Amino acid sequence: LLTQGMVLKEGTKMSKSIGNCIYLKDDEKTIKQKVMSMFTDPTHINISDPGHTENNPVFIYLDAFSNDDMFSEYLPEYQNLEELKEHYRRGGLGDMKVKKFLNNVMQEMLKPIRERREEYAKDKGALLEILRNGTDHAIEVSTKTVDEVRNAIGINYFSIF
Repeated sequence: LLTQGMVLKEGTKMSKSIGNCIYLKDDEKTIKQKVMSMFTDPTHINISDPGHTENNPVFIYLDAFSNDDMFSEYLPEYQNLEELKEHYRRGGLGDMKVKKFLNNVMQEMLKPIRERREEYAKDKGALLEILRNGTDHAIEVSTKTVDEVRNAIGINYFSIF
């Protein structure tokens, strides 16, 4: 889940219960549909209106996933995200243009994950083995960490003296 718990508007959050989360398994069409229907800034009604980037899910995603190289590829009129944000804040930049850019960013980021997932899905036995090995490793690491914490705070009552 990439968006669960993200505040959208007063009283509404992105969550799986209302079907507006973006999942790593989502296909291109689904991602585009979700991005293009994202809530943005309710005060940014006209393109000329100044917009707010804080608490704006589109910009939260861009903060997390975009990089300068993506601008040269998909939105070359801007050098980086800060330039895009400044334009949005002063007005003259529409939500659809920003959403189209975000869609390209998300598609680029998720494409290799989707492709790899499809490959793993072809061999369920290998997939289960990967999950089993990962679980075993997580148990090993977490057990060691808990032991270290208990020793550090002096509550490792079960250690051998």
